[in-house]
Amino acid sequence: MSDAPVSSVPRHDWTHAEVVALFALPFADLIYRAQTAHRACFDANAVQLSTLMSIKTGACPEDCAYCPQSVRFDTGLEREALLPLEQVRDAAQRARAAGATRFCMGAAWRSPKDRDLDKVIDMVRAVRDEGLETCVTLGMLQAEQARRLKEAGLDYYNHNLDTSPEYYEDIITTRTYDDRLDTLGHVRDAGLKVCCGGIVGMGESPMDRAELLRQLANLPEHPQSVPINNLVQVEGTPLHGVDPIDELDFVRTIAVAKIMMPSAYVRLSAGREQMSEAVQTLCFLAGANSIFYGDQLLTTSNPAHLKDLALLDKLGMAPEATPKYSDVAPASPPSAARAPQRRSTPAAAS
Repeated sequence: MSDAPVSSVPRHDWTHAEVVALFALPFADLIYRAQTAHRACFDANAVQLSTLMSIKTGACPEDCAYCPQSVRFDTGLEREALLPLEQVRDAAQRARAAGATRFCMGAAWRSPKDRDLDKVIDMVRAVRDEGLETCVTLGMLQAEQARRLKEAGLDYYNHNLDTSPEYYEDIITTRTYDDRLDTLGHVRDAGLKVCCGGIVGMGESPMDRAELLRQLANLPEHPQSVPINNLVQVEGTPLHGVDPIDELDFVRTIAVAKIMMPSAYVRLSAGREQMSEAVQTLCFLAGANSIFYGDQLLTTSNPAHLKDLALLDKLGMAPEATPKYSDVAPASPPSAARAPQRRSTPAAAS
């Protein structure tokens, strides 16, 4: 297996045994294959910077066992209504000034009501006017809603599979795996780019991690963006206290995702604050080339952006100036194109 040729040609016919065999490779062979696949599609020393903002927090009716925003769990999270447009626009401006090229907005809904979708569409247009790629995650979508988002200029829609079909019902009971696949189908059919990944460290088995990646890679089209989240345990959620994933197993998951979906951005998402610089570096070596950038994710903290820039500088890496799949012209020459050490006091990303 270690001498098998590495191809950047997309495959959609992975077997479970093939994925398990990738995970079982000697670590050095696995990283070599992942880095080779990555370099066939991307600049290995560039990292996409994305900022994530919660535009509506808490009171979600779903029972996702990892999520502090569920109305079913007592996590001390304060509910917030949908944010006003100007607050989102201001956050997008700060994110762009800090070097981000994609701005992601998340709302804690099972699915958006049309009156709320109207307001999100205004946000999408405002963020796009700032010269940023746009991404939203709003829960389940109908075909007409996906079409409206596309017409508004949305670039990406995020809707994660979370885990394997076999482990899924241990994590969520209020929507099915097929519900998630249906939403992804509506997103693809509307011509939107897909952001879809999962969460590890939820007590799943290695087989579940392999099957999650197989499900993602065998979709009709590979997601253009694949976020890999390492569970951030929140007191009050059912998964608080679960045994965390081994750090090297997390790196292996990144590497296998890159080998199977070489042209996708593989994003280090939730859980980075708990990772050492050494572990993050291994993830970059394994093909991760996107990070959530800023001090806050949806409801959990994230490494401060200056610390991120310092790490990239230490590694001889730099923020990506123009995302690979972007058709958004930056409003001004992006400061992210400069080497991190030359960035004096950029505005804080939201």
